[in-house]
Amino acid sequence: MLKNWIKIYLYNIRKNKLFTALNILGLSLGIAGLVFALLYSNDEYSYNAWNPNKDVVFYTVSDVGEDMLWGSSSAPLGRALGASVPQVDEYCYVEGWYNTNVVTYEGKKTMIDKITDAQRNFFSFIPFTFIKGSAETALSPTSMAISEPAAKRIFGSQDPINKQVTYMDKVFTIKGVYTIDGKSSYEPEAVINLIDKDLDENQDRWGFFGYNLLLKLKTPEDAAYVSQQIDTLYYNNTVKKSIAESGISEEEYLKRYGSTKVYLEPLKDLRLKSRVSDVPEGRGNYQLLLIMMGLSILILVISIVNYINLATANAIKRAKEVGVRKILGASKKNIVKQFIFETVITTLFSILLALVIVEVSLPYYNTFLAKNLVINESEFYINLALLFMVVIVLAGIFPAIYVAKFEAVKVLKGNFSRSKKGIWLRNGMLVVQFAVAFFFVIGSYIVHQQIKYITTKDLGFKGAQVLDVYYRNPFDFNEEGYMEKLLNRYESTKEQLRNIKGIEQVSVSTVKIGGGGVLQSTVSYQDKTISMQLMAMDFGLPETLSFKFLEGRDLSPRISSDTIDSVILNETAVKMLNIANPVNKIINYNDSKLKVVGVVQDFHMFGPADKILPMMLFHYNIKKRELQNCHEIYIKANPEQMESVIAGIEKLWKEKVDPDFPFGYGFVDKNFARTYEDYVRQRNVFSLLNVVVILIALFGLFALSSYSIQRRMKEIAIRKTLGAETGTLLKALSKQYVIFCLIGFAIATIPVWILLNKWLENFVYRIEVSWQPFVAGFLSLMALTLAVVLIRAYAATRVEILKYLKYE
Repeated sequence: MLKNWIKIYLYNIRKNKLFTALNILGLSLGIAGLVFALLYSNDEYSYNAWNPNKDVVFYTVSDVGEDMLWGSSSAPLGRALGASVPQVDEYCYVEGWYNTNVVTYEGKKTMIDKITDAQRNFFSFIPFTFIKGSAETALSPTSMAISEPAAKRIFGSQDPINKQVTYMDKVFTIKGVYTIDGKSSYEPEAVINLIDKDLDENQDRWGFFGYNLLLKLKTPEDAAYVSQQIDTLYYNNTVKKSIAESGISEEEYLKRYGSTKVYLEPLKDLRLKSRVSDVPEGRGNYQLLLIMMGLSILILVISIVNYINLATANAIKRAKEVGVRKILGASKKNIVKQFIFETVITTLFSILLALVIVEVSLPYYNTFLAKNLVINESEFYINLALLFMVVIVLAGIFPAIYVAKFEAVKVLKGNFSRSKKGIWLRNGMLVVQFAVAFFFVIGSYIVHQQIKYITTKDLGFKGAQVLDVYYRNPFDFNEEGYMEKLLNRYESTKEQLRNIKGIEQVSVSTVKIGGGGVLQSTVSYQDKTISMQLMAMDFGLPETLSFKFLEGRDLSPRISSDTIDSVILNETAVKMLNIANPVNKIINYNDSKLKVVGVVQDFHMFGPADKILPMMLFHYNIKKRELQNCHEIYIKANPEQMESVIAGIEKLWKEKVDPDFPFGYGFVDKNFARTYEDYVRQRNVFSLLNVVVILIALFGLFALSSYSIQRRMKEIAIRKTLGAETGTLLKALSKQYVIFCLIGFAIATIPVWILLNKWLENFVYRIEVSWQPFVAGFLSLMALTLAVVLIRAYAATRVEILKYLKYE
């Protein structure tokens, strides 16, 4: 029996080569799309999944008001929780970023990119496997733990344990070597323990949020209660004190300034569902994941619909075969098994072709998403097996049952072709294909419009031909003469840069445009207090980055007070502080009174999709130690001399400024462009899937219209004999597909409007959905539909009439 089924299957393939190829190709494209989405999903969900503490370790997120969420906490919170909240089993402070620096061993300098500073119990929260040393004793103020790859780079084949290395002019003893067991939100190459000293110095600063705080709870259910207790601790230690000092009522104070609220996010959700991205390995793009999965499932559905459509249409050609088999005694069950078997074989071919497509395309896909995905993981093969079964169930069972229900006598009399069975179903599925295709075409148009809008809007600065050079301050702030050394080094560096031919302007800042480094604090004016971003800088930065002044002036080295108490505000800060005629007004910052000398137009700092927050710009001398945090030197150069300028800066850095540290630079505009890479990827994903969907829909339309026209060949021949013109025949043959296209468009309109508006809600600055994408989508898809159908219909009108009339 199986041998007979295979023969019949091969016979039908030979008889219908083109349509079989289209069917397999369409199904393989749908499967390949979902395979890509599954690979991406498995990679993102693998973060922290290996960690046995993933359900009881929580990350602390602080909501300080004014739409400002920080993945950081204050220094005294941990001890207060340990003393008063028994549900907290353990806490650990850790830096929310990696340091990159040189580690020296016996004169050999090795650059380590991911160095983090954490408390001694860090490995209790992130339990990497120690191959040398012990997690319990690896960290102290004089010791360091390193990853196995870092150990090989630094020590080669030597045993690292108890070896001494130099880092930031301090000597550390290696006390542990670990392997990173899986993807994690923290994947340091080296871990040190200097953070405790800084925490001790800030134990009375409840309003200074400077560290990631991880909490290990006794049970996950304690999270809500612990969060409430943290809110109470912040209230008692900040709000109550401020109320007492301000002399206003509690109700009025909370109305004006609010109170810090805390969210506890489980480690297992930190990658994809965190409210912030303040962890070293960053936050994944959950929305992109949902979009990819949703669109890939849609593509697979349309592929399966296409398969079912073609299978039921092809049933007309196989009706007599089924009728004869039934007369010879074949049961419905037997026929169902045969057609499911054929679906299994077709699906296997489709999966093999899909895997070839994936394997060939994977390097491009990895570049496309900035990933390193592989297809040799056990979880992937489990997903593939489930996908195979789903396709068999959806694509195989219905056509098999449909064919098995043919009435043998009616089929053998030749009446089946005049039956209405299956026509409505096929037409309905074709309408579904049109609807999905319209969704993708219109959606792709809107996504392109939005990405074009955010990538071309006025950013409030000009970064072309402006270099951003990373500037490292190597001094320990505890050493004698620290501030003098810091200032002398910077002034010397600036002067030497200015001597390089082609450099026009040099300035420094704590802020990296398109990156981080933002200081945050509260600033008040009269009875209004807001959280504000602070930007310490040197003279000339607004001019270097072409900030536009709306009122007042820039800071000037010729005015001595500009290094003492003068500041610049952005538009948003002026509005939120409700300052009328802001120039020369006095604002309060900590215990200082500062004078506003200028107002700049709002400029984007983190990304064009992010809301512009209130900002205060000031000379670093106003808050002297901020020069330590000024890591970005901005250099404006003559475009015609850019090559020699870069070479000169690099030579200066390697010889005099920082010979121990790799020279690194970027252009401000290109650095900023990276901030919207995720959205550009979403656009590219949508565009790529859009092409795939249209191809699959056109495959199905081509095959189905071919079957439909083939069934009407006698009708065409008779009408031509009676004098029908070619134009009239083309109109008659294509009319139904125009109607199907219109119905599909009507079905897709509302869902695409709702879903795309939902997507646009992610953008503070966005386009409004207009009628243009709908008209453009309709006309483009209608044109493709008519092109496919009319080509087939025209070919049908050119056939020899006698071929179809000789038996009549």
